[in-house]
Amino acid sequence: MIKENRPVQGSESTGDKPARREETLGESIRYFCVLLLAVFAVRSLVVEPFNIPSGSMIPTLQIGDFVLVSKFSYGYSRFSFPFSPNVFSGRIFGAEPHRGDVAVFRFTRDTSVDYIKRIIGLPGDHIQVTGGHLILNGIEVPRTALGHYEVLDENNRLLSGELYRESLPGSGRRPPVDHDILKLTDEGFANDTPEYVVPEGSFFAMGDDRDDSADSRFQGDGPDDLGFVPMQNLVGRAPVVLFSMDMRHPAWQFWYWPTEIRWNRFLHLVI
Repeated sequence: MIKENRPVQGSESTGDKPARREETLGESIRYFCVLLLAVFAVRSLVVEPFNIPSGSMIPTLQIGDFVLVSKFSYGYSRFSFPFSPNVFSGRIFGAEPHRGDVAVFRFTRDTSVDYIKRIIGLPGDHIQVTGGHLILNGIEVPRTALGHYEVLDENNRLLSGELYRESLPGSGRRPPVDHDILKLTDEGFANDTPEYVVPEGSFFAMGDDRDDSADSRFQGDGPDDLGFVPMQNLVGRAPVVLFSMDMRHPAWQFWYWPTEIRWNRFLHLVI
């Protein structure tokens, strides 16, 4: 008897695996371009990380902090985008910052450089520093002494002074912004300034390390003088520290990385 060899039903699907479809070079390039476009969109329109390289915002921000900057807080200008393409002027979806915001903006003398300071004055505000005390619209901004404070700056120089809690009047019906500042001295030009009136379309910025900050108190022609900052130069608001590293050792000495992480500053709110 001759037996007929018939395949068991369904054996074609179980015995023969479907051929794998090879990804073409064109598809790989397309996926890579989509990824780049997504990264570009997030960094331009949503959030962007920034590293803090100097001590001008001590004690609020420490050297080695990595902050996330909200790009949509103030709308968008050409400085919101990588390489600052000069495709339009002014701001779109623009919103005025609030007094007390910690903001990233482009340096007035070199717009390729990012600065981060606290916004102290808005258009029309009268600002003066007298004897080391901040005067806003004719009223001394209240502050409370918190004690002695010492820290090393980016040049390994000891900053030794007094810590204060300053209560900066809010804007736009917002409550006062209570934040810490560091005072090293009450002497020098930065502590006895003329009265400034913030022009329309600009803001007045100062560092929380009041005696180690090149900010809007300096209105001359020096290479570090900031002056009034045009609203167009705003990049975004810095609401949170993503993480922070002490960075006392060279970056290639990776075995020190775990000990240099400041765990207490992980997702630390910026006030």
